[in-house]
Amino acid sequence: MKHITCIEDLRLLHKRRVPKAFFDYADRGSYAEETLRANREDLQQIKFRQRILVDVSKRDTATTILGEPSAMPLILAPVGLLGMQHGDGEILACRAAQAAGIPFTQSTMSICSIEDIAASVSKPFWFQLYVMKDRGFIRELIERAIAAKCSALVLTVDLQVIGQRHADIKNGMTVPPEWSLSKLLDFASKPAWVAGVLQGKRRTFGNIAGHVKNTENLDKLSEWTASQFDTSLSWKDLDWIRKIWPGKLIIKGILDVEDAEEAAKVGAQAIVVSNHGGRQLDGAPSSIEVLPEIVDAVGSRMEIMFDGGIRSGQDVMRALALGAKSCMIGRAYTYGLGAGGQAGVEKAIDIIRKELLTTMGLCGVNTIAEIDDHVLAV
Repeated sequence: MKHITCIEDLRLLHKRRVPKAFFDYADRGSYAEETLRANREDLQQIKFRQRILVDVSKRDTATTILGEPSAMPLILAPVGLLGMQHGDGEILACRAAQAAGIPFTQSTMSICSIEDIAASVSKPFWFQLYVMKDRGFIRELIERAIAAKCSALVLTVDLQVIGQRHADIKNGMTVPPEWSLSKLLDFASKPAWVAGVLQGKRRTFGNIAGHVKNTENLDKLSEWTASQFDTSLSWKDLDWIRKIWPGKLIIKGILDVEDAEEAAKVGAQAIVVSNHGGRQLDGAPSSIEVLPEIVDAVGSRMEIMFDGGIRSGQDVMRALALGAKSCMIGRAYTYGLGAGGQAGVEKAIDIIRKELLTTMGLCGVNTIAEIDDHVLAV
C-alpha cells in the first residue's frame, strides 16, 4: 500500500487481484450507465474557492453522525457480496471502519451474517435492510439486528424493481458463480483471492442461509432471494417496521423532494440522497444534482446523508458544501477491500481523510461545521 496515492490506484489493484465477475459487480452500473457516469461528472463540475493567508493550523475532521461522535463525516455504505471481494470482507471492512472511528453498514445481502460480524468486532455497527415478500423473515432479520446491538437501521427503498446490469449477465454473475472455462482460468490466475475466500467463514448469503429449505442447494437459495424483492412495498410498511425497530432509522434511496417530505413525516432520523450508485434507474439525475433542493426541503427536520460517486476527500467537501451532513462511500472502500483486505479499506479511508483535510486548508476552513457553499467558486 506504500505507493497507493488515490482511490483509482486501489481500483486498478482491485481489478488485477479479484476475478472479473466480482470486480465488475462492484464497479459497473445498470443499462447504458448514464447515471453511473453522471454521479462522477457532476461532482467534478463543482469548483472550490481557494483562500489564502487564513490560519488553518487547527483543522479537524471530527463531527457527529446521528448524535454519535465520528472521526470524520464518512460512513461505509452497505455493499452486497463483500465476502466475495475478499474472504470475510464484511468483517474486515467493519474492523477498518471502527479503527478509523466511523460507522460501517452491513448489507442484507452480505456473505458474512449479522452474528458473524457482531462476534468479530467490539462496537455496534449499522444494518441495512431490504424489505422482502416474506415478512416473517424480515421481522426475524430486524430482531437479529436488535440482538446484535446494531445502532441504526438503514432501510434501502430503491430496489423494489431491479435494474439490469449488463456486465453481471455477461459475466454469469451468480452466487455461487456460473462455471465456465474462462472463469476457471480467471480464478486460477488469482490464487491469493481463492485462498482468502476459501478460508472465509462463508461463501453464500450469510443472513439468509438457514432460512430457506435445502440451503445446501445454493442455486435454490439464489432463486429464492431473486424472487423476494417486493414490488408492493409502500410508505405504510414503514409503520410496521417502526413497531419492530426501536432505534434510529435511516431511509436510503431518496432522489426526489416529495419522497424526502414523506420520509420526514414517518419519523426517520435521516435520509440518504442516493441513486444506488447508478445501479438502478438509468437516466436518473446524479445524487449531487438533487442534493441542494432536498436539503432546502427537509434539512432542518432530519440529517441528510449523501451517496453517489465519491472517490476523494474533495468529493466529500463538495457534498458537505451543498448541505449534506455526512457522506457514504461504497465503491471507494470496496476497491480497497479487493486490493488489500482490511489494510486496503483502511487505506481508502485514510486517502479520503487526508484529501479532505488538505481541501479544508486550501479553502480556509478548520472544522466540518464551517463548510458551506461559501467554499465553492461562484
